[in-house]
Amino acid sequence: MKCSILNPALTENLRQFVQLGAAKPTSDASHGTHLRSRSLFGLEGEALASLMVELDEPAWRGRQLAEALYRQRVGDLNEISTLSKSLRRKLTEEGWEVGRPRIGQVFRSVDGTERYLVQCGTTAAERQTVETVWMPEGDDGEAGDGTDSGGVRVSLPAPRMPNSLDSDVWEGSKSDGRGWHRATICVSSQVGCAVNCQFCLTAKLGLQRNLTAGEIAGQVVAVLERQSVEVGRDRINLVFMGMGEPFLNYENFMGAVRLLVREGGLSPQRMTVSTSGIVPGIERFAQEPSELRPKLAISLNAPNDLVRQELMPVNRKWNIESVMDAVRQVKMRPRERVTFEYVLLAGVTDQPAHAKEVARLVRRMGVPVKVNLIAWNPGPGIAYSMPQPEAVEAFRNTLAAEGVPTYLRRPRGRDIYAACGQLKRTLEG
Repeated sequence: MKCSILNPALTENLRQFVQLGAAKPTSDASHGTHLRSRSLFGLEGEALASLMVELDEPAWRGRQLAEALYRQRVGDLNEISTLSKSLRRKLTEEGWEVGRPRIGQVFRSVDGTERYLVQCGTTAAERQTVETVWMPEGDDGEAGDGTDSGGVRVSLPAPRMPNSLDSDVWEGSKSDGRGWHRATICVSSQVGCAVNCQFCLTAKLGLQRNLTAGEIAGQVVAVLERQSVEVGRDRINLVFMGMGEPFLNYENFMGAVRLLVREGGLSPQRMTVSTSGIVPGIERFAQEPSELRPKLAISLNAPNDLVRQELMPVNRKWNIESVMDAVRQVKMRPRERVTFEYVLLAGVTDQPAHAKEVARLVRRMGVPVKVNLIAWNPGPGIAYSMPQPEAVEAFRNTLAAEGVPTYLRRPRGRDIYAACGQLKRTLEG
């Protein structure tokens, strides 16, 4: 397999990232004189307060509006009972609407996972779907990273996709009748992706556009609403590991985090962002205050630069050592670990010798780390094979023998194309 050049969309995205890295968000995360989308959802409390003042209302009305949008998860202006009818009418006349992304289609797996096509955008040109995934009980990706999220599972990934689509096959841990004790939401940051990882279905879409801060945070709020989640009581983890590279949409990604933390009441310590290794993004991330910074995961996926640059062309821009140097700048919170995600491809990255190389890489990091192993999830048109269960076990045992904390991520929703690397707005399932 040859990857001769970087994806042109990636090259352009990298150029813009460097040039515009310190610019204001190109999103609805801060209020201007007239927002093109006129969406209230995506504005922080301060911006909503400013909007109220512009409409000759007291600034504290902005806090009421923020509470309705992010805590009460109201989807229609007419349902915000804390605002007077006259104010709601004034907002409507000014062209404002809640504008939160909504779930358009739902696909349910035999294991309880749900994959959503979420409708974003307010104009015909922007109106596209992205994918968001709900995983009751999670996939154990957070195990060992400093999150108090339950027990650690070490069962091997299933060797094949289920044949049945009957959701009644799955039985969750029914703690309160809902079927789950905790859950993970996998969130997208872009429509498509420019990084062009050769084993990922999303790469086949290319990059179509960045999502705004409101569109990223809106996926989360839409799923919380669907699942009747009580923030502060229910144990919910967020992983920014869906479609796109978050650090090539940095301002909007972090704008979404701020919305979810400050306005939505979610904890950044229950959030994880995964990057393919965008070094300027990691360096900026290292400067974020701990009260707003999610945990960090690096998609390593190969034991050395030679293999990685074939699987992940971004490695030609920033090699493994430069990524490691950037990660060392991130100041870890107590008990926190950096996660290295590693996709096992049969005969390509799953040999014991590869495991020993990975162990050598992570041992010299100098910061607390762990490795998450992911048995590759198949997709049409991608010429790789799933690893054998015994190869997965041998790889894990080799890393463990080398003293590296290692966990297996359970495949969730393979039968509906919801598993890691399978997100491509597929209409099957």
